[in-house]
Amino acid sequence: QVQLVESGGGLVQAGGSLRLSCAASGRSFSNAFVGWFRQAPGKEREFVAAISWSGGRTYNTYYADSAKGRFTISRDNAKNTVYLQMNSLKPEDTAVYYCAAAGSYIGPTYYAPNAYDYWGQGTQVTVSS
Repeated sequence: QVQLVESGGGLVQAGGSLRLSCAASGRSFSNAFVGWFRQAPGKEREFVAAISWSGGRTYNTYYADSAKGRFTISRDNAKNTVYLQMNSLKPEDTAVYYCAAAGSYIGPTYYAPNAYDYWGQGTQVTVSS
């Protein structure tokens, strides 16, 4: 069983930055797909970014169009933690952000919430205009 705990959310003005953390316990997920999703009130959960292991010390990263150029996903395997650095935040980024981990290879379905097996409780990000 894997437990994921997000932290780092908060209130920030438009143009500001936040770094979200997703700490895993229960097993190492150094070679697992880990994704960040978000859900705003009244909207479906949507993909933000994901990171996978492609061998050695190489990882692949994937981003939603809304996140490209502003958000960066990274991981620190020694800490069993994945990060989401969010810069140039906009009011439309306001949502609860969730991290998720897949128990097996998910390949091209990295953007689909139902491809992931483990979820954190979420952390609120609010961007004021």
